[in-house]
Amino acid sequence: MKVVCIIQARMGSTRLPAKVMKPLLDKPILWWDMHRVQKAHYIDEIVIATTTEVADDAIADYCDENGWSYYRGSEDDVLDRYYQAATMYQADVIVRITSDCPMIDARVIDYALSAHLGQMPAVDYTSNFVTRHYPRGLDCEVFTYEALSRAWQEASQQSEREHVTPYIWQNPDKFRLSDVSNSTDYSHLRWTVDTPEDYEFVTTIYEHFGHGDFSWQDVIAVLDDHPEWVEINRHIEQKKL
Repeated sequence: MKVVCIIQARMGSTRLPAKVMKPLLDKPILWWDMHRVQKAHYIDEIVIATTTEVADDAIADYCDENGWSYYRGSEDDVLDRYYQAATMYQADVIVRITSDCPMIDARVIDYALSAHLGQMPAVDYTSNFVTRHYPRGLDCEVFTYEALSRAWQEASQQSEREHVTPYIWQNPDKFRLSDVSNSTDYSHLRWTVDTPEDYEFVTTIYEHFGHGDFSWQDVIAVLDDHPEWVEINRHIEQKKL
């Protein structure tokens, strides 16, 4: 059974253009995504899924420079991009991560993956955000190739194609769903990067540690000492599906 983590990435973000290549310390956000995901124990391969748009040549070139696996597909039909990437790299189980999460934690990924793999074949999809207790920015989804393939064939709404998995988790009559959660609710915290304020917050965290090997619990402890940092991007609203 091959577990492939697919990280979607593009340069065309509307609220913070080219955000995946913005620097944290001395590396782009995309580099830290890869660095942190690589620490997960149960992932066999990591693939960057970018688009065929000219602007995303920069991402493909950066993957080539670093020897990373990648796939280029549709900009708007991200479900198709995932399906084609998963097919190309012969995935049996897919982990979905977005490239605007440079604080993603390998232990959270391993927790979701171990929960999912431990229930197979009785479960098609596992996530840590349908019922959210983790900070936004630690989002992780795990699903089977079969579930992805069915969604790819059947999903028809634009939101289902653009956001990859809504067709799965909005149809519990068609898919067997599971979730993992944290004992303490930190869902009010925003650690993703979609706006200049988000980027300022994440930069503050990285500069505080001076490296990118901190755990998400380390960040919780730091925010207890610096609650004012939470205010940097508290007012930002997440885009709706």
